[in-house]
Amino acid sequence: MPAGSPSPSTPSTGFDPAEVKSAMDGVHRAGVPGVYAEVRDTGRTWRGASGVADVGTGRPVRPDMRQRVGSITKTFTAAAVMQQVEQGRIQLDAPIGGYLPRLVPGERGRKITVRMLLNNTSGIPDYIRYAFPSLRDMSPESLDDNRFRRFRPAELIEMGLTAPPAGEPGATPGVYSNTNYLLLGQLLEQVTGTTAEEYITRNVIERAGLRHTEFPAGPRIEGPHSRMYEALWGVIDPPRDYSVYNTSWTGTGAALVSTMEDLNRFYAELLDGKIVNQSSLAQMRRTVPVIALDGSTIEYGLGLHKVDRPGCGTFWGHGGTVWGAGTMSLTRADGRRQMSVAINLQRWNTPDSSGKPQHHPIDDALETLYQQAMCGSG
Repeated sequence: MPAGSPSPSTPSTGFDPAEVKSAMDGVHRAGVPGVYAEVRDTGRTWRGASGVADVGTGRPVRPDMRQRVGSITKTFTAAAVMQQVEQGRIQLDAPIGGYLPRLVPGERGRKITVRMLLNNTSGIPDYIRYAFPSLRDMSPESLDDNRFRRFRPAELIEMGLTAPPAGEPGATPGVYSNTNYLLLGQLLEQVTGTTAEEYITRNVIERAGLRHTEFPAGPRIEGPHSRMYEALWGVIDPPRDYSVYNTSWTGTGAALVSTMEDLNRFYAELLDGKIVNQSSLAQMRRTVPVIALDGSTIEYGLGLHKVDRPGCGTFWGHGGTVWGAGTMSLTRADGRRQMSVAINLQRWNTPDSSGKPQHHPIDDALETLYQQAMCGSG
């Protein structure tokens, strides 16, 4: 998710559903099979969809469909950790080795704090390229090999910890890493005596009143959903459906299934102080520069992205991708405008001769949609 220009300005009011729908149609025309969204503005709610959920049958995509929301899961995990901070069971600036000495032993365990895991400044690299080694050769082989594989969190964490460090603990800019959030899941399990997924379900998902959000029990999504098409930077042509997939490879970092309605409700409740208290929210909104997986630099707090949109204010939320699915959920700081958008195609940018992903019309179409949904004025 690219961060915008940090110039504050007066938020616009009102939005034109026809303009948002037109922008969604533009995303579909640019090459995304299906896109759907929910936009909320000062008490009004609009839902819309464009395109298809299945390119084979032409089944239309619907705005109430469930989606694998990827790293949006990190906000849920961070909120759960902050609840335990509030109860005194976790200290933000305590070393992780004090809680998980076997997983993070030695000097690293003494230097890396819980806060560094939450804001991605631990210096622990991401494990994904090691869990999916064929990605280094731009091959989908390991994506297919791992479709039904059951990864253990400890085995993925070890991949990240044994890889060359991404930086020094606490240094900025930080480096975005899923390994951090698997460690936070293990921390939650250690201090609560239950699995992180169970704790998050009871104390975050249910507290927010979400009816269609869950950690899936297996590789299939329950309820109405789209197929999820992965292009892997043009290597998979035509893009392949990965909607059936065991997401143990990402766990408390990116495994949640949700709906756009539930995501908007979650961020509204969270930012209104109903999931964690105001002191915790203030900590979550303390940002540092972090290098994202796509190489861009984002402003990252404790499980929250900060995005400044010229002309309409500051937004908080998160973006997320898994194989074949992409989601963005952002809420304006005053809570009056919310946007959650889902698409069923990922990694559409084919590389040039130097290996750098080329710009694609989908990029421009998505930016237009986000601008209309967050900033468009009727």
